[in-house]
Amino acid sequence: MVTDTVADLSGGIPVDREYVLDARPEDGVRDAVNVWIEEENGLFAMRVGVEAVAEQWDRHEMWLDIAFADGRLYSRRGDGETQSAIGQGVKPTIRATGPMRFECVEPFQRWTARFEGPVAETSAQEILEDPDFEEKKWVDVAFDIDMEMAAVPWQPGTMTPEAAAAMGGKQGDFMSPRYEQLFHCTGTLTVDGKAHDFKANGLRIRRTGFRAFAGFTGHCWMSAIFPDGRGFGLNAYPPRDDGEPTYEEAWVIDSDGRRVGARPLELPWLRKLVTGGEAVPLVLETLEGKRIAIDGVTFTNTRSRGGHVLPPDWPKDWPIVQQSHAFYTWDGVRTTGMIERSSKPSVMDL
Repeated sequence: MVTDTVADLSGGIPVDREYVLDARPEDGVRDAVNVWIEEENGLFAMRVGVEAVAEQWDRHEMWLDIAFADGRLYSRRGDGETQSAIGQGVKPTIRATGPMRFECVEPFQRWTARFEGPVAETSAQEILEDPDFEEKKWVDVAFDIDMEMAAVPWQPGTMTPEAAAAMGGKQGDFMSPRYEQLFHCTGTLTVDGKAHDFKANGLRIRRTGFRAFAGFTGHCWMSAIFPDGRGFGLNAYPPRDDGEPTYEEAWVIDSDGRRVGARPLELPWLRKLVTGGEAVPLVLETLEGKRIAIDGVTFTNTRSRGGHVLPPDWPKDWPIVQQSHAFYTWDGVRTTGMIERSSKPSVMDL
């Protein structure tokens, strides 16, 4: 439960979990593939996802954000006609809808992502001020990305005893059953006829199951892979009002190649909304007692589209989400990675 050696990239997870659901599940179940991608020099970053919801099984949801460091943002939400999940073999390896397609080429080793279609052009500042911005200008966008996994997956609730206990309760409903896997990738991104070949880092998330948000108060989620093979990941919820233990969990892959469970000591909770250049340092302590400080600064921040228009019966102080991409520096080695945070408006400087 505490450590594992980076050798088998499945991390002991059954291979069937890599395959997507090919038949409509029971109501309330979601089957999703999501990736966060950060160009190695911080020129741009992407968040790409397909969410297959039981109640809308014929029209899977798609999420796409491509954020450039100069403030440009290309964003698309909606759904598309669901495509067959069966790949070249007999296994359901494809999660696709409309112009967006993920494919599992080799479980826990290689995935691809492709897209070609119109995307709304906006800016990080506009979407920060108005996540429901009017989509006036559309630009043709295409990408073809080949992802090679670089570390064993992390299943939340497996790295520390306290995290396991928290995930076994109501706090586990906020995530749904999932695992996350760091990767390196190469690809081509074409925006308005201009093609960019790139190398990047990323995080892939496979989620299948029920998900509920009642009682959610915020979070801090960060992850990155470094050029020398080191990496880290974490997720944490704010302290609870009732004084009960809150979920917080981390892990690191250090220079010896082992993945070790850790606890967050200092985290950059979301307290303001900016478009980039925000300091996001963190401090972790491994279960073996090693203290690790990682410096961070965002190179693009975008407030999440969706989830900000609250149903009438929801709490008025519902957390605001900001999805970001950052430079991280660990003992002088720099990389790019992801960070997503949310906080109640009442604790933020708006």
